[in-house]
Amino acid sequence: MLKKKDILFVDGYNMIGAWPHLASLMKKDELALARDTLLQELSNFKKVRGYDEIFVIFDAYLVPGMTQRYDEYDLQVVFTKEGETADSYIEREVNQYITPLNRVVVATSDYAEQWLIFQRGALRQSANELAVEISYTKQQLKTEISTYYNGMLRRRSPWQIEQLADLDRLRRELETKNKE
Repeated sequence: MLKKKDILFVDGYNMIGAWPHLASLMKKDELALARDTLLQELSNFKKVRGYDEIFVIFDAYLVPGMTQRYDEYDLQVVFTKEGETADSYIEREVNQYITPLNRVVVATSDYAEQWLIFQRGALRQSANELAVEISYTKQQLKTEISTYYNGMLRRRSPWQIEQLADLDRLRRELETKNKE
């Protein structure tokens, strides 16, 4: 049986404006860092969640020039051409991917865009919903790493995890007393 191809389209500046840690970078005039941070988070998300493709679209409608499209962090990054918004680019491109063999998700908080995309057969996700899903994925990954690490620790050590935690607590108490 064929597995559907999972494809995610992300309105980049919409996410930056909606995610507090990225919005604060933008307010400090560190837009390039905010974009880079978004791309890194989406790249990690892609690897953990198993998306086949993620397209991140940034408006360049105030910047002269043609559409720029390139690979970065295993993502398709697009800067729209002059006079084109990310929304209009996404609307046009999504049509090519909506097939019975693809599951297309569009992440944007633009309500009109969400409605239009949904009518065409793609799933929609708000900026906050995507942020929550990424946060959940990070937590899930931390739990898996911790479980793996604890399993490795148990194989190499005769101590139980609770005993190691007690020893660590005692060590911290002794360090605190020695500082006083």
